[in-house]
Amino acid sequence: MKETVSLRDVTAADLEVFHRQEADPEAARRANFPPREREVFMNHWRTKVLGDPTVLVLAITVDGVLAGNAVAWWDEGRRFLGYWLGREFWGRGIGTRALALFLAEEKTRPLHADPFVENVGSVRLLEKHGFQRAGTVRYGEHEHLMLILHESH
Repeated sequence: MKETVSLRDVTAADLEVFHRQEADPEAARRANFPPREREVFMNHWRTKVLGDPTVLVLAITVDGVLAGNAVAWWDEGRRFLGYWLGREFWGRGIGTRALALFLAEEKTRPLHADPFVENVGSVRLLEKHGFQRAGTVRYGEHEHLMLILHESH
């Protein structure tokens, strides 16, 4: 039986799960995103994510269980997309279904994403939804792909 993937508003209790997911060493390696200390993480989420009315953030659930989140935000005049799934939800098509739901909610185009070049699964997921490669960007010594979604797929 196929799992039910849904989106819902983020609650304060979700932040603990999101922090644990970010702290997963394999997830951090794949995303090339260093885990933040708990208080730094919580402050960022309370002020920059939940506290910013221009940010769209939704929790991803699978059969009612919190699986991760998807976020769209503005950075230097461009709208960006980011998402994070707990490792136990990888490889099951959940990201594909969750991203389709999120992209139906987030109407801004163009929409940018900049996954770590070695995060093949994330790149593939974004391309499946119509994101196109538009070059690379560097964050320190690490190369990331710049992907852009120009219209709904």
